[in-house]
Amino acid sequence: MSLERAVRAKLAGKRDAQQEKEAQEWIETVLGQKFPPGELFEDVLKDGQILCQVMNKLKPGSVPKINSSGGQFKMMENINAFQKALKEYGVADVDVFQTVDLWEKKDIAQVTTTLFALGRTTYKHSEWKGPYLGPKPSEECKREFTEEQLRAGESIIGLQAGSNKGATQSGQNMGAGRKILLGK
Repeated sequence: MSLERAVRAKLAGKRDAQQEKEAQEWIETVLGQKFPPGELFEDVLKDGQILCQVMNKLKPGSVPKINSSGGQFKMMENINAFQKALKEYGVADVDVFQTVDLWEKKDIAQVTTTLFALGRTTYKHSEWKGPYLGPKPSEECKREFTEEQLRAGESIIGLQAGSNKGATQSGQNMGAGRKILLGK
């Protein structure tokens, strides 16, 4: 039992209240509605309905059916539909949380990380003009070199290749330059 408590404490320690607040504000701005007052961040997201609505705002029709009733299985279907839509939208698999992370509140920090990954991915979609979450991802800076420029680099010996710019080892003594005599 103590190992389970230690794991829960470690996962709870990963949570960042400021990031959760930013993610909540972003969701509220995207949807145009506030979270119910007094409810916890993870409790509002638990059934997946809000997450599916966010995906439908970002990419209309990406989650065709959102279950609003029907028990645990139907609510977990919402989370799975959200995850599928995320991946189709361009979020990498490694950034997507597991269903139990949210449903059983096992790793809410990972849920927040997924929301930030989604927020960053919106930068790559020119059709999305709404709010963004997180920093803008860097873009490729491809460079083209001419054959002449590539050949010019072949004649230069870099310092890491062994050139020492005229330094010598003169004055260094190798071997036993100083003798230690014991007993005298």
